[in-house]
Amino acid sequence: MLQQIFSHTPLYVWAILGFLVYRGVLASRTREVTLRKLFIVPLVMLALSLTGVIGSFGLEGAAPLAWLVGAVAGGTLAWSLTDTRKLTAYTERGSVQRPGSWLPLILMMAIFCMKYAVAVSLAIVPGYAHASSFVLPVCAAYGLFSGIFIGGLLRTVAVYRQAQMHSGPQGAAV
Repeated sequence: MLQQIFSHTPLYVWAILGFLVYRGVLASRTREVTLRKLFIVPLVMLALSLTGVIGSFGLEGAAPLAWLVGAVAGGTLAWSLTDTRKLTAYTERGSVQRPGSWLPLILMMAIFCMKYAVAVSLAIVPGYAHASSFVLPVCAAYGLFSGIFIGGLLRTVAVYRQAQMHSGPQGAAV
């Protein structure tokens, strides 16, 4: 059965997996990142999350609300747990230095694996798409993961904007 599942997986899914692993490994190292590049992973994760909700459950019923609740919770969590003292904004270069962490890779793999598992589950048992005991936790988890990425992004952008109000490279503790 696993062989059938993997053999019926489109090639682009494996390309997405490769991209996510690559970006996750990059995130494990302290690095300077431009503001434009900071948006890539959160937007990709948001797209994966929303396509998972919309494609599997639609916009009717409680699915979007469960996603939104999860996203707000994840965003709030990431905003509050982001250690702004470890961020350094270089406004003259339009970049931010971020500490390395394996957490982005873990979260990206969680979303990817969850989206894959949900697709396989719905292919095997299509009725799950209408079972609130399946839909609500899945959508809330999609939202939570996306919210964590978006909340971390927003917190980093806030540090950058705060540094813009001052001159030179500065951390948030200024």
